[in-house]
Amino acid sequence: MNGMRRNASLLRSLVLGSDPATRRMFNEHRIDVVFENAQFYGWRLGIPAIAWFPDLQHRELPHLFPRAAWWKREIGFRAQIAAGRAIMLSSNDSRAACERYYPATAGRTHVIRFAVPSEHRPNTDEVRRVRELYDLPERYFYLPSQFWRHKNHLLVIEALSLLKERYPEIVVVASGNQRDPHQPDYFQRVLSGLAAANLKQQFRLLGLIPYEHIAPVMVGGIALLNPSLFEGWSTTVEEARALKVPMVLSDLPVHKEQALGIARFFDRTSATALADALGQAWQQPSPLAAGIVAVPKSSADPVKRFANDFVDLVQHVAGRRP
Repeated sequence: MNGMRRNASLLRSLVLGSDPATRRMFNEHRIDVVFENAQFYGWRLGIPAIAWFPDLQHRELPHLFPRAAWWKREIGFRAQIAAGRAIMLSSNDSRAACERYYPATAGRTHVIRFAVPSEHRPNTDEVRRVRELYDLPERYFYLPSQFWRHKNHLLVIEALSLLKERYPEIVVVASGNQRDPHQPDYFQRVLSGLAAANLKQQFRLLGLIPYEHIAPVMVGGIALLNPSLFEGWSTTVEEARALKVPMVLSDLPVHKEQALGIARFFDRTSATALADALGQAWQQPSPLAAGIVAVPKSSADPVKRFANDFVDLVQHVAGRRP
């Protein structure tokens, strides 16, 4: 569905209670449960529906949202809640926030933690080939994320500045989209910070790279670095878990829920704390070092668990389970 048709359908759903054409299509295809991802099909849809709230960032960090963007998301959430949707969330942290901000969702929230498959861990030759492609050093931390303000790249620059004398050889390699739709000047602030601190060699910018290169870059580093101020359920942490890559993570409750026991955590507001964490990890590159341990082996397949949990939710919403 293109943008214009999607918006027209949403308007009809809000005004009429449902979009007749969409409702007819669902009925013709005998749809049992509808999954709403950033879309609302109306309170008169007549078919059980699951609304996925990827996170509650607009409530936790409202200052990062322009007013129109904040209200667009807020009205969408409120409409889905008022329509009696089952609410799917990615973490217990998100569930607690959802029920705190929207008490009417209590008893209707369901935590389904997504996972990524771990079918192939790049071998030494693959890692070396990609490392040479991007002219990466033998040792580095890898920070894969969009250059959005809440991803906290500026704290990394502060931490590297603090480390210049003790560990001038520490390098952070960053990849990801360099445009923040809400804060268009953010990437320029990152560039200015790097230039002012003379850190362009210590903070390498790769931009957007092919997805197939992410795993080799991740495996080739000392650890994954995620300094974020907010996450719903981090895809990069899941990828590091699947690839058994050590991690240095901000002390978000959701990060601890996702990686407690297999990561080193630091105060997300403190450049000194991040500098200490990076310095300690740099001295102890082994995944078995104190504070960074290998991902424990488990007989449970996280992808299969995610699939089973999602199927259980769909069946519950469809009325096939009590």
